[in-house]
Amino acid sequence: MSAHSKIKVGIISLGCPRNLVDSESMLGRLVGKGYSIVDIPRADVGIVNTCAFIEDAKKESIDVILDLIDLKKEGRLKKIIVCGCLTQRYKKQLTKELPEVDVFVGRSSLNHETKRFAITPRHYAYLKICEGCVNNCSYCAIPKIKGKFTSLDEPGVLDKVASFSRQKISELNVIGQDITGYGLDLHGERSLPALLKKIAREAKGIGWIRLLYLYPGPVIDEVLSIIKHDPKFCKYIDLPVQHINDRILKLMRRHTAKKEILTLIEKVRRRLPEAAIRTSLIVGFPSESDRDFEELLAFVKAVRFERLGAFMYSREEHTPAYNFKNQIPEAVKQKRYATLMSTQREISEELNQKFMGKIIDVLIDEKENGRYLGRSQYDAPEVDGIVYVNAKVKYAPGDFVKVNITDTLEYDLVGEVIR
Repeated sequence: MSAHSKIKVGIISLGCPRNLVDSESMLGRLVGKGYSIVDIPRADVGIVNTCAFIEDAKKESIDVILDLIDLKKEGRLKKIIVCGCLTQRYKKQLTKELPEVDVFVGRSSLNHETKRFAITPRHYAYLKICEGCVNNCSYCAIPKIKGKFTSLDEPGVLDKVASFSRQKISELNVIGQDITGYGLDLHGERSLPALLKKIAREAKGIGWIRLLYLYPGPVIDEVLSIIKHDPKFCKYIDLPVQHINDRILKLMRRHTAKKEILTLIEKVRRRLPEAAIRTSLIVGFPSESDRDFEELLAFVKAVRFERLGAFMYSREEHTPAYNFKNQIPEAVKQKRYATLMSTQREISEELNQKFMGKIIDVLIDEKENGRYLGRSQYDAPEVDGIVYVNAKVKYAPGDFVKVNITDTLEYDLVGEVIR
């Protein structure tokens, strides 16, 4: 029996799916050493895997740490470990201000993952193929947090895909800050398309493969071709563009201009007319004028993205944009954000209506209040809409069913299983 077998560990994983992968790897190592994994209220040791991407994420991380400190003061936790992005950025300050925390740990290595302990539902998984980012956008702290861009070596990627294939998971989400940079550090060139073809060959036991975060630019053409011709890949193009005004894009240090973005979107629409495009946008970037915002709003109305997320610009220390002149007041940012999301809500509601009466494949995630909650290939876990499924037969999470859409909502669909 391991010396650790009686020690119970709980974890709270904050932020993005990339953090979730790190949390699962950490728990996998702990299980290998004999620790048992439980929910926080029953744990001896509480771990917080933090996020520090924007101000709201930092606040949430601090709030969770303070909650665990309260549990420790009450005698319900023996130890607290804080790891991840917040620690990587602010370890010195945190150590000084939070003496109740026993251990602070920075980022984990991409290439030292052992067996993972799943936090996600068993029927889908995230595969992180790279860490860090090569783009160095002026607003983003990721290069400071994550350090040098690193790709997981190809045998490591394919070994994980083979493992997920043996588990017969229903959905594999391939993730990274920018997966289009894959291979730059390994081969001196981008090699995502070649990797995706090998992943597809290795993924015989996997239902769907979804790609998350494709930076506009090199290799996109080849990736679109793979998504178009291989039915394994969800027709879901995650293409964050952040803005459309050329002056703002230049200040953001994005490597694409308005014309290139519009050309790329037109290309996606032409080659993959059935695909859903997801984008993310930033409002309130320093010096963004009313006219600049109106240009962004007009772009959203013209393109009619199937999926859209927006952020209010967060002024992050040690990024070039932190010192930019004409920082936008919070009230203006909030107003622009509300206007943008209200516009997108109307677009989403209209676009959803085209599914009325259609039969689509739905992946069942769970059952709630007598009906099933699932997702189409156009919906990534946690961030997109859901399909409410009525069925007279029992299904399990991970089952694929054919659903006739009988109602449409702002972001979600309603339907019945057909047999």
